[in-house]
Amino acid sequence: MPFKPFDLTGKVCLVTGGNGGIGLGMVEAMAQAGADIVIWGSNPDKNAAAKERVGKTGVKVFAQRVDVSDEAAVDQGFADAISAMGRVDTVIANAGIGIKGKPFTEIPTEDYRKILSVNLDGVFFTFRAACRHMVERAKSGDPGGSLVAISSLSAIDGAARNEHYAATKGALLPLIKAIAVEHARYGVRANSVLPGWIATEMTQKSQDSDVFNEKVISRVPLRRWGEPADFGGIAVYLASDASRFHTGDQILIDGGYAVF
Repeated sequence: MPFKPFDLTGKVCLVTGGNGGIGLGMVEAMAQAGADIVIWGSNPDKNAAAKERVGKTGVKVFAQRVDVSDEAAVDQGFADAISAMGRVDTVIANAGIGIKGKPFTEIPTEDYRKILSVNLDGVFFTFRAACRHMVERAKSGDPGGSLVAISSLSAIDGAARNEHYAATKGALLPLIKAIAVEHARYGVRANSVLPGWIATEMTQKSQDSDVFNEKVISRVPLRRWGEPADFGGIAVYLASDASRFHTGDQILIDGGYAVF
């Protein structure tokens, strides 16, 4: 039998925030590797566009409008995904928001609460629903699953004027490690991915800034912004049997920025 560790045929992969940016880059790669796809997003128009785009690969695509900060919506959304697709093998918690940076002493409490509700609460709710499903499957004789949290370079770097954002992304690292340890007995793996400076809607203002490009992006050893497509490979790897003994890790994808 040929060696095909990255073949995702027969697997179902759910990506929150999968209708754009890094999430869509991951979705497209996993679909091309044969996975059926569940897309969660809060914008129905972007969901529809992503579904049409990914559906051209020939895989089954199910798009849902889900606000991950809403506990009930997450639980219902996951139940609906299972009903539509039969199972979920990989869950990538990518949905997140950024709020315009301010000096730490001027960050409003409402901004802190808002970013916390999506970037941390949303991941907690999503992975809790996923683990319930995967543990239930394991107890029925069908173990396995992969959970991936999209953290950030800001989790390990000093993100001045973005303490609220950095706090949510940093909190994902111990969350993932704890899930990995507790659920390994069910064949469930959990890892985090830390993107560096990536060209998405969230970073558009920085992309348009000559000063930012000169002072920051010039320090990236690979000398460019990252792109959503740069995350396709890691998504396929973590969703596939190629990573079946890889868990509890944090994987930095930043073009070398953190080590320079």
